Amino acid sequence: MPDPVEWGRVLVGGVIVLAALVVGVALRMVLNRLSKRAEDTRWAWDDLMIRLLRDLAVVLTVVAGLWAAALTVRFQPGVREVIASVLVAVIIMAVTLAAARLAAGVVGQIALARSGVSQSVTIFANITRAVVLVVGLLVLLQSMGVSITPMLTALGVGGLAVALALQDTLANLFAGVHILASKTVVPGDYVRLTSGEEGNIVDINWRKTTIKTQSDNLVVVPNARFADAILTNFHGPGPEMSILIPAKVAYGSDLDHVEKVVVEVGREVMTEVDGGVPDYRPLVRFHTFGEHSIDFTVILRVRDYDAQFLVKHEFVKRLHARFRVEGIQIPLPTRTIVLADGQPMPLPAQRMP
Repeated sequence: MPDPVEWGRVLVGGVIVLAALVVGVALRMVLNRLSKRAEDTRWAWDDLMIRLLRDLAVVLTVVAGLWAAALTVRFQPGVREVIASVLVAVIIMAVTLAAARLAAGVVGQIALARSGVSQSVTIFANITRAVVLVVGLLVLLQSMGVSITPMLTALGVGGLAVALALQDTLANLFAGVHILASKTVVPGDYVRLTSGEEGNIVDINWRKTTIKTQSDNLVVVPNARFADAILTNFHGPGPEMSILIPAKVAYGSDLDHVEKVVVEVGREVMTEVDGGVPDYRPLVRFHTFGEHSIDFTVILRVRDYDAQFLVKHEFVKRLHARFRVEGIQIPLPTRTIVLADGQPMPLPAQRMP
């Protein structure tokens, strides 16, 4: 039976561990309050640092308390070495997990600052997190006395076999990294593939690119195929884009007057309709002597791809009403039949099917 002095040391060690736990919990609560305040600031790096300290607060204080308790109790040297090894392993794992989270957050902030959208950080954050975890695992094994040199050699040989077996997966992984690194497209862009799919890019992760269509359906494209595809990016080099609206007037129309009216309606739409570019001056270009009309194209400017539908809608409505007020005729298709006696017989105008 331990003497009273030894029991006293055990009691003191228990008090030290309990005090360390209380200090760790209190420190975590303080850091939680600081974290809420840091979220209100525009600087993102303070959030990451406070999160790192919060993740390590309880673990490090408890480990320090356990080690102090072990020294107080005065275990045998062999037992003390085992305790030290376990505590070092716990510290390495805790630091590795916290560092992986911190590194993923740092990479995410850098990617977000460069691309402007949070979805693009997925693949870079995951790769960074995996690298830090692997390094931490190797450090843990080395600290436990396990030689990692044969493991690295085996991983090098086995990695070749794995790469051959997972070549499609790795192709998608590196294709996703290439897509984001080249900045040809980023999540949020509106794209159209040569295969016909079109929509906004929702996410680019380690395996696939997800596109959300106008009908709110999701199109999933493997990164390798997406990287090789010929596509049109309607947000490049900027989200603004021109839209072309075909129209026609009768041959008897005053084209100068027609152009003036169309430009006035276009300016009105640009300034009053959400999605138009207010400082853009609409253009009118006559281009074809048609069978029954003079055809022209109206060029307007919209904020992004999705805005074009409302702008076109309002422009057609307002131009049709203005043409009626100005007496400008929008011709209908007509046909003239010549009879055997040579006299033409005009037919009534027919509406296009």
